[in-house]
Amino acid sequence: MLNWFKVNLQYVLPKHLISRLVGKLAAAEAGALTTWLIKLFIKQFKVNMDEAMYSQPEDYRTFNAFFTRPLKPGVRPIEENDDVLCHSVDGTVSQFGDIVGEDLIQAKGHKFTLSALLGGNPDLAQPFKGGKFATIYLSPKDYHRIHMPIEGKLTDMVYVPGELFSVNPLTAENVPGLFARNERVVTIYDTPVGKMAIVLVGATIVASIDTVWAGTVTPPAGKHVTHWRYEGDEGINLAKGEELGQFKLGSTIVVCFEPDKVDFADLALEQVTRLGQPFATKTAPAAD
Repeated sequence: MLNWFKVNLQYVLPKHLISRLVGKLAAAEAGALTTWLIKLFIKQFKVNMDEAMYSQPEDYRTFNAFFTRPLKPGVRPIEENDDVLCHSVDGTVSQFGDIVGEDLIQAKGHKFTLSALLGGNPDLAQPFKGGKFATIYLSPKDYHRIHMPIEGKLTDMVYVPGELFSVNPLTAENVPGLFARNERVVTIYDTPVGKMAIVLVGATIVASIDTVWAGTVTPPAGKHVTHWRYEGDEGINLAKGEELGQFKLGSTIVVCFEPDKVDFADLALEQVTRLGQPFATKTAPAAD
């Protein structure tokens, strides 16, 4: 009954309003209040501050600065093997596998479509049909910057308006089409393994989604899908392991690949991920 209440309450709460109010508090330089909130958060979620470049709560002027804290150099070494893709984030694997036609698995009994996830554009979805995907959940305690699993050139970014349901496992198991109905930012790259999509999915009290090339993409929340193309010299090249964006408060990423390009042999459900560790391997080209 409690879980039912937690899920169904989200349908009636003013999620955008709550998220933006929390965002204003998180961005405020509130002195002792900010420090107290950070200490409370560290204790509640058992955040490992030994890995942070700045380890003391007093080092952060805003809660957002704490939440998007950089790590100490060398704490997350990037997998050096060129045939191995590295994890983009610290998090937990919630789902992974084949994209069957246009369908991706959200949770047991729930699916959503590739086209819906990518903002309703069939041209963006086409390369990934029959490919592979992985969904990684970032909990409140995790490092919240997102990095490249392989080198790539940005070709497209799409802002998709939507809801702001929580993306925790309980909600993923009970809200149909969750990742294709929440507000999100889609990023598409040309890489050595073909097209790659990394979708940054918003959630309740996620105050902001940022990218390194565009800054804050949301808020403000828009009402229409917005598509940016980066062509020719406008393309942005990012190295393997390089930061591409960040969440201010926790959320989820969905990574998609073309068919027959990568293999997830060592991935497992509920596996804890760490930025830089092996994520997938390049698929060997078929023999002629």
